[in-house]
Amino acid sequence: MVYEITHSEEEILNQLSKLQPLKYNQFYWWRRWGAKNKALHKYCPLLDRIKNGDFDFSPYFWQAIYCELEINKKLDELGDFEILRENHAVDFARRKRLWEDFDKDEAERLQTIQKSFLKEFRITAEELEKELSEFDGTLEELYHHCSVVYKTKSLRK
Repeated sequence: MVYEITHSEEEILNQLSKLQPLKYNQFYWWRRWGAKNKALHKYCPLLDRIKNGDFDFSPYFWQAIYCELEINKKLDELGDFEILRENHAVDFARRKRLWEDFDKDEAERLQTIQKSFLKEFRITAEELEKELSEFDGTLEELYHHCSVVYKTKSLRK
């Protein structure tokens, strides 16, 4: 099965250029790029982690989309999906693993963001959900908004 790509090749390559190329690793052979900044420790202040990009969109998405692009190009060259599947099984395995990495990484990031906001501002999950549904801005702007709205709660120890 080949997926239709909704992003331009230029956009995909532009997003990948923001990532750090990785050397070959036999344990993670399907990954070609990683985040430019190493994630900060979980005990670092939340705002520092946000500014560092620890909660930015997962880099595995753009790698998976690039893999889709490569597969589509090879299909255009060969013209037969069965031949492509037989001769380029590694590409399909890479695609599968990248999408799995993306799903896992995004779920972990979202869960960590939620836990961090709940702990930082000492609010309930319902209060956070309300803020998320009403707020329209970046994660850093949401942090500053919550620091103003829930200032008294975050000062309680």
